[in-house]
Amino acid sequence: MVVSDRFESKVSSVFSDSGGDLVIRVTGNFDFNMHREFQRAYRNVSPPPERFLVDLSETDHLDSAALGMLLLLRDYCAELGSGGVQPTVELLNANAHVSHILSVSNFDRIFSIR
Repeated sequence: MVVSDRFESKVSSVFSDSGGDLVIRVTGNFDFNMHREFQRAYRNVSPPPERFLVDLSETDHLDSAALGMLLLLRDYCAELGSGGVQPTVELLNANAHVSHILSVSNFDRIFSIR
């Protein structure tokens, strides 16, 4: 029997132990099919975190839609910051392939990547 992983979440989020960071983990191919899941991972989180940490350690590939989603997360942080301190976005643990895509797209100038 083959079990489909279609309904398995490819995006998860959890607050850090300190509560100041929201860690969003993306598994597999980060593409347009993850748009809703990715938005749900960070929208309407209360209280808003100081930092959004996007963990790409289990991300195999990302496309232009994923890059757009990261920019939307950055825009969301700007919205949150309009009333006070603006949260930041950091990209973590990308493999060589994903790091190359981020670099070629100049995302290293927009985001902190570590």
